[in-house]
Formats: sequence, C-alpha cells, structure tokens
Amino acid sequence: MAGNAAQRPLPPWGNALAGATGAALANAIVYPLDIVKTRLQVQVKQKSAESDSLTSNHEHYTSSLDALRKIIDDEGITGLYSGINGSLIGVTSTNFAYFYWYSVVRSLYLSSQIIPRPPGTAMELSLGAIAGAVAQVFTIPVSVITTRQQTQSIGDRKGLLDTGREVVLSEDGWTGLWRGLKASLVLVANPAITYGTYQRLRELLFPKKASLRPWESFFLGATSKALATIVTQPLIVAKVGLQSRPPPARQGKSFKSFLEVMAYINEHEGPFALFKGLAPQITKGILVQGLLMMTKERMEIVFVLLFAYLRKVRDTRLRQMANAVAAQANTAADRAKGVIPMTVK
Repeated sequence: MAGNAAQRPLPPWGNALAGATGAALANAIVYPLDIVKTRLQVQVKQKSAESDSLTSNHEHYTSSLDALRKIIDDEGITGLYSGINGSLIGVTSTNFAYFYWYSVVRSLYLSSQIIPRPPGTAMELSLGAIAGAVAQVFTIPVSVITTRQQTQSIGDRKGLLDTGREVVLSEDGWTGLWRGLKASLVLVANPAITYGTYQRLRELLFPKKASLRPWESFFLGATSKALATIVTQPLIVAKVGLQSRPPPARQGKSFKSFLEVMAYINEHEGPFALFKGLAPQITKGILVQGLLMMTKERMEIVFVLLFAYLRKVRDTRLRQMANAVAAQANTAADRAKGVIPMTVK
C-alpha cells in the first residue's frame, strides 16, 4: 500500500515547489556569474572619437575575468551579490509559476489523448512556451527591479522597494515594471527549448528510468540549457538593455523595444556584440540548469515520500475518527435500547 502511494505522481504545486527550491539553490550558488554577465551585456564599447562613455557605468569590462576583478576591487566581495534578494525572489516565483503551469498543461494534454503517450518534441516546446508565457506575465516586475539593482553603481545602490519605486516614478510609470515583456514573451522559447530538449533527451537516453541519478540529471540539464542559450542570446542581451538604465550617450532616453536595443548595439558594436556575455551566460546557464534539474529530481523524490507519509497519516486519522464515531453510535444505540419501555401485548 505504501509502495503504491509513493509511486503516485506529484500534484502540479508539488512539482512547482520542487522546481522553485532547486532554482533558488542553484542560482544562489552561481549568482556572481549573473552579475558579471549582466554588467557585460548592458555596456556598449567606447569609441575613441566620443568623449562621453557609452557604457551604463563608469567601468568598462573587456572580459568576464576583467569584470570579476574590477567589481571586487571597486565594490568588494559584496558587489558580486548586489540585488541577490530580488533575484532569488524572482527566480523562485518564476520557476514556481513555470513548473506549476507546465505540469498543468502537460497533464491536460496527456488526459485529452485517447491513447496516452509522451508528447513529441514540437508539442513539448509548445507546452513549455505556454507555461513560460503565463509565468512571465506575473513575475517580470521582479526581473526588472533586479536588473536595475545589478547595474547600479555602488554610490547609487538602493534596496528592492526603493529600486521599484524609482522604476514606477520614471517616465513609464507603473508600466515600467513590465518593461521588456514582449522580449520576455519571445524568450519563452528559451525554457521551452530547454525543457523540451531535456524531456526528449531523457526519453532517448534513459527511457525506462523513473528517477535519474544526480550526474544524469546534471548532464541533461546542462546540455539542454547550452543549446537554448546559444539560440536566444541576442534576445537575452536586448531584454537586459531594455530593463536597465539607458547608456549615458542616449541622455536618459529609454529604449522602447528590444528591436531598438538590438539596432543600437549593432550600430555601435556590430552584429557579433549581440552575443556579448555569452561565455558567462552559458556557464551560468549550464551550472544553474544542471544543479536545478539535479536538485529538482531529488526534491521530487523527497516530496513524493513526504506526500505519501502525509496521506498515510491522514488516512490513519480518518479511520480513527470513523471508528470513534462508530463506537459512539453503538454506545448511543445501546443506551437507547436500555431506556425504551417494553410493550405488553
């Protein structure tokens, strides 16, 4: 009985909780890489003919290692964790929403089939895209605030609420919290490609395994994330440009669309600059996705066992309550028999 209970699939919110937990742990571990890739992506190379820097901050980074060294020299070790609170809130909420809706739409799809079978690659991508779009609509404000925090200089650094207030008081008003929404909706292709590829590789490489070993989950997660990052990197760079403060050369004029960001970068740096920050982006993505899926697989097992235990406890209590009610009913019936007067015929 317990064995059968342990085999029951997790409900959508159980999958969501496992995914959110794994994402929070993975992103906390590699957060300095997130700072480095964001700083690289928002800067625009200086031109010798221009007196004013085109970058979004006073420092100009030539590589990931150069960015890492200069951030530590200027801001200390704590500079590598600027905005981490907002980032972890965003990551946790986004992944909770994503895994919840992914589980819901996947379950609806499987239940709608006459002959249940795993969805194909195209359907996996579609299901992932739907889940990602729903998750982005609700969680993008935290992403906007976090990007602003990560690109603030040490003298302008503000907390989560103050940064959010700064965004709201800008020319965009409340809608500024949803800057980059269009790019984010397009970028649902990234998690869609990631999890679609993950599912397909799992079915191809480990077709009969109910649970994967840690290294197997890490390998599948890292491979799928690397592919998705390379395909969507120009949009990632454009989204960061939309959500951060505009470069000083634009004199405070914000970008209006991700296409405008991409055109600006192409004009000043060339088309290959749309892939800037790719190395830390892939490194971060591989580590996060590998750790996330590895942790998620473990957390799912923990939650399956926990839910099985809770179901067992609930069933035991229900039986005890039923027995107690039955006992009270029998006692009441016995007492009633004792007081009913006998009739003489």
